[in-house]
Amino acid sequence: MPQVSTGPTATTSRSPAPAARWSAWRVVVGFGTVSLAADMVYEGARSITGPLLGALGASALVVGLVSGAGEAMSLLLRLASGPLADRTGRYWSLTLVGYALTAVCVPLLAVTPFLGGAGLAVAAVLILTERAGKAVRSPAKSALLAQAAGAVGRGRGFAVHKALDQVGAFAGPLLVAAVLAATGVIWPALALLAVPGALAIGLLLRIRRRVPDPSVFDTAPAEPATSRPDGGGRAPSALGRWVGADLPRRFLLFAAAAGAATAGLVTFGIISFHASRTGLIAVAGIPLLYAAAMAAAALAALVSGQLYDRWHARVLFALPLLGAAVPALALSGSLVAVVAGALLWGAAVGVQDSTVKALVADLVPAARRATAYGVFAAVQGGAALAGGGLVGVLYARSLPALIAVLGATQLLALGLLAASLAGRRPSAAR
Repeated sequence: MPQVSTGPTATTSRSPAPAARWSAWRVVVGFGTVSLAADMVYEGARSITGPLLGALGASALVVGLVSGAGEAMSLLLRLASGPLADRTGRYWSLTLVGYALTAVCVPLLAVTPFLGGAGLAVAAVLILTERAGKAVRSPAKSALLAQAAGAVGRGRGFAVHKALDQVGAFAGPLLVAAVLAATGVIWPALALLAVPGALAIGLLLRIRRRVPDPSVFDTAPAEPATSRPDGGGRAPSALGRWVGADLPRRFLLFAAAAGAATAGLVTFGIISFHASRTGLIAVAGIPLLYAAAMAAAALAALVSGQLYDRWHARVLFALPLLGAAVPALALSGSLVAVVAGALLWGAAVGVQDSTVKALVADLVPAARRATAYGVFAAVQGGAALAGGGLVGVLYARSLPALIAVLGATQLLALGLLAASLAGRRPSAAR
């Protein structure tokens, strides 16, 4: 099986001895802790980005454009950063650069209130640059994590990583809220986020020093490489390889299945809008509902990860079923149903962000994983945009039609998932 190179000197001038100092589980937990600290930084900042931009003079339109463009960049730019990681082998370098952009850009937002008329423009650039950092690091980091998780079970490995990531998503906004309550201004909270940012970079450098080549742990089988997704015919062009045209057909079908599942999943924005508009939940209670959904995401990631390593990819058939149940519950007129729907939404998100990534690693050759993660993120980003627009249109016209259309989309996802796994050997999904 081809192995992912961690750099030009990772397997030639470096001794494999340092890898033995840390177990695979320690590396997985290390990456999870890095994500925890980094999530404190950017989730903490995202919790007050709107008020910050507003205080700097931005209109609602500007806030929406900056935040929307940032999220689009964090997904679509992975189409470039993923193949770049595979072509150059600089997985560690791209991971470090991406995390460094987050660790630097977010604390620098603290100076924007003191820049006068230039503050808004500088803040917008910093926010967009931070999101670009997310795009730079994610495919390379996921490829490194997939290597380490190969020795402990990719389902469990990605699940533990996701659970730790969620801890940071909780802690960052809570830290920001505490500083805001104590000072009454935004900039000290942003400045304080430099601390977890520095911790993330320091820990990442330590992991790299101790385990420069995580491929020593990668013993789980993956799909063989093919010249074309169907395994025959003329090899794709350089441009085709760059955008993943040479990736296995199973992966492309699975990416389409995950895209359909994403398009058919109601966003929390719509759930919270419905809950507050109908008066079922007060505005002050919406963050508590979101926190509960994120707890459900962490739990679902852990459970589905364990089941993935035991039952293989079949566990993912639950994802479209979860997605289909969400709108029927979350968009109802019952408080209990809305809460249940929000929890199911969180569970679906948890599976999407963890166990799904484990199967991506098992479906593609090791040397093409970063490319696959980039393509996969772009498909999900485009699907989320299309699904969000569809939900927005149908919500205002007919809730029954909305529920039916999303259910049909999840049925499509189920069919595509079955096609991507048809005839697949169970051992190849481990």
